[in-house]
Amino acid sequence: MLTSIFRTLLLLLLFSSAQAQAASVDTIDVLNKPYANWVTLDATIEAVKAATVSAQTSGRIVKLNYDVNDIVPEGAALLEITSKEQGAELASFEADLAKAKALNVEAQAQYQRYKELFPQGAISQGAMDEATANAKATAQAVSAAKARVIKASESLKYTVVSAPFSGVVTERFVELGETVSPGQALLSGFSASQMRAITQVPQRYINQLKNAPEFIVRLSDGRELTSRDLTIFSFADPISHSYQVRINLPENEANLQPGTWAKASFKNGEREIIQLPLSALLTMNELSSVYLKQGDGFVLVQVRVTEPLNGEVEVLSGLKSGDTVAVDAYQVLLSKKQ
Repeated sequence: MLTSIFRTLLLLLLFSSAQAQAASVDTIDVLNKPYANWVTLDATIEAVKAATVSAQTSGRIVKLNYDVNDIVPEGAALLEITSKEQGAELASFEADLAKAKALNVEAQAQYQRYKELFPQGAISQGAMDEATANAKATAQAVSAAKARVIKASESLKYTVVSAPFSGVVTERFVELGETVSPGQALLSGFSASQMRAITQVPQRYINQLKNAPEFIVRLSDGRELTSRDLTIFSFADPISHSYQVRINLPENEANLQPGTWAKASFKNGEREIIQLPLSALLTMNELSSVYLKQGDGFVLVQVRVTEPLNGEVEVLSGLKSGDTVAVDAYQVLLSKKQ
């Protein structure tokens, strides 16, 4: 009889202890929450401004001021080409211009004299016509000489090759002392002030992207850059059936290098998901479980979850909306062991 009473008292004590432990454990209600469907694609960083500088005149390279990986300010002299031939040509054309101007002054003066004498009958019609034609010809000769001087001046300027924008030299195609000709590539470079990400968007997502044009670009160092400045190509690649998209990144963003990889993500609608904090998970090897509250106690229930993100996981299966689970699974485990 006493043994039965002791057993009853022990069960009551255990039941009361379990109720007290269950009451002291913090819980969280499982609810479905709207969550954006993110599509993540590989992207490549490239410079918006990138160019190859070519020779615009012929000559021999006498000075190389910059090499690969050098930072070049806008307008700086990249290299210099021999200018003796261009200088001599300019001097010759300037002399021709001076001669043409002198002849034109004489022809215009003669035309004015003949124009005053012709009504008086002192000048014949043939002489007047000759003076008029000569004045027009010398005036046109001056214009032609000016054009040759301008051309020779530009050719002389081309002997000093300047940087079209500030940036970094990426490739050098010539050597000091090498003879170059017009159109020959000299140096290549890019501007670091403006970058963009290039990605390929599958055909099934393109309409959604056009309706909500926004990307989040995640860089290798963990930075996230948001951009709405997109250029979506109006044609698809015939092999991959995807559309190329250019994502313009914020200007003067530090440490962006062309050719590096990035991840570009955009929203593709929404769905209902269940999210739990990492503390609610009890992980053993590859199995994940939570403590589901049933009545006054907790039952260990296996769940399937995604990789953690920002301290939370998405529950793919094992729970439903309306369930209640323990916020700290290891607290429940410890109380059960005690």
